[in-house]
Amino acid sequence: MTGFIPFSREQAFLLPPDAKDWLPADDVAHFVVAAVDRVPLGAFAVRPIPGGKAQYHPRLLLALLIYCYANGIFSSRRIERATHRDIGVRYVAANLHPDHDTIAAFRRANRAAFEAAFLQVLLLARESGLLRLGTVSIDGTKLDANASKIRSVRYDRAKALRVRLAADITDLTNRAEAADAEAQPDPQALPAEIARREALKAKLDAACARLEAEARAEAEAARPEYDAKRAAYEAKTGRRGRPPKPPKDDPPPERQSNLTDPDSAQMRLSDAHEYRQAYNAQAVVCAEGSQLILATGVVATSADAPSFAATILGMEGGIGLPQTVLADTGFASGEAVAALEAHGIEPLVAIGRTQPHRAYDFRPPPQPRTPRRITEPWRLAMVAKLETPNAKARYARRKQTVEPVFGTIKSALGFTRFHLRGLAKVTSEWTLVALAYNCRRLHNLRLAA
Repeated sequence: MTGFIPFSREQAFLLPPDAKDWLPADDVAHFVVAAVDRVPLGAFAVRPIPGGKAQYHPRLLLALLIYCYANGIFSSRRIERATHRDIGVRYVAANLHPDHDTIAAFRRANRAAFEAAFLQVLLLARESGLLRLGTVSIDGTKLDANASKIRSVRYDRAKALRVRLAADITDLTNRAEAADAEAQPDPQALPAEIARREALKAKLDAACARLEAEARAEAEAARPEYDAKRAAYEAKTGRRGRPPKPPKDDPPPERQSNLTDPDSAQMRLSDAHEYRQAYNAQAVVCAEGSQLILATGVVATSADAPSFAATILGMEGGIGLPQTVLADTGFASGEAVAALEAHGIEPLVAIGRTQPHRAYDFRPPPQPRTPRRITEPWRLAMVAKLETPNAKARYARRKQTVEPVFGTIKSALGFTRFHLRGLAKVTSEWTLVALAYNCRRLHNLRLAA
């Protein structure tokens, strides 16, 4: 006869009296709590005015966010629910239950605390001998914004809609005044219609103002180059050709702005993917074996090169500058390479396609193309360097260090889209994601050591 383990749901006490005993000794929750205790209280944004209802301790909220992000729980409402249902979350939250508004407000306002905790985890890894700062890899990945691309509007379409909305608002206002005079049975219907149209017109006005400000800034940045070309054109004699065109202060008609998250942009992973409203999230990863994220950055353009040098040199105020940086062809920039070399950093940047077509690929080979002629001195020097056996062996570590990190974040953690809006808040959330990844990774490294 089969025997069964007896159980009773009416038992008064099921869990151990010590909350630490609820979890295994090797659970990442213990590491998260210990790491957050190293973060100074001065890094948190807390309510400075005494009195009123007591607030949750910032270290508790930070540990709660890190642990939830490390386990694929990102929504503030889901985090609040997990404080009741998940034993690990319940331990980290010390059996307290912050509401989702408190969690969301803390996440929006504590970027400095995320950065401080991020640095403390890296320092902890270096103290334990698991992190060596020598060679690093940098890459970017596209992550969906908290906005839909159908909420993007072209500049020319926005101007046309503003004119139409202004006419509709005037017409509805006249009808509302007539309704007030005639005392119709539903006098609130027309004012509600006016309010909706005025709100939409205000968003379109703001979008047009943003696009026009961006166009003026771009024109001012391009003015010195235009002046130099104009002076060279005026200095010519004989047949001069066409004069250079001055930069335009007005945005092109096809330029777009998103009404939900104006800082985001439409991007795609490659030519084979669709355009999505997204951000370009970048990470600098240790290529010495730990695969820890050493620095992060977020840009609102699909191009990686403009932020290359700034992301690497920003490490000087944190864990320190690396010796060598590995980057793919998307980061190829002469200015960035010169800036890194001026700080004693050796950049190894791919020039052109780095992976040849496989002999037994299921797809047919692409049509042969005429190779691009390389004339810039820094590109020629980089190609010659990458042809050496030593540089080629070091560069081969790029793909196997940074690409698995993005795979872990997207697949294991499940983070594929941002939950905040605006470049500053998205940058803060990306730091939080990297912090949660580092805690998981460092915890696993300590267990394996």
